[in-house]
Amino acid sequence: MQIDLQITMRDMPHSEALETHIREKAEKLEKFYPHLTSCRVVVEQPHKHQHQGRIFDVHIDLTVPGSELIVNRAAGEDVYVALRDAFDAAKRQLEDYARRQRGDVKTHSNIAQE
Repeated sequence: MQIDLQITMRDMPHSEALETHIREKAEKLEKFYPHLTSCRVVVEQPHKHQHQGRIFDVHIDLTVPGSELIVNRAAGEDVYVALRDAFDAAKRQLEDYARRQRGDVKTHSNIAQE
């Protein structure tokens, strides 16, 4: 199944290499969790006024059956490191979601009052 992938780059020039890298990361998420229906990735460089270094923000919005998972990562000066960290966080959220779907996560029952 092919996921709906949307890639947006704000306040920075468009890069084919960066877009290809994002597509590869999204494909890995889809292989890990095949029920993923959409993935929206926003990469932005909001602090253009800084003289030293550029800070990149990465936001990932994943849609899965019955839920939406959101990752916001304000990262350092390397956009590829920012993407790696954001996609790692997205994978962890998908792992947690999959555990809840399977019922592997314990739920706290209400304590009966005597």
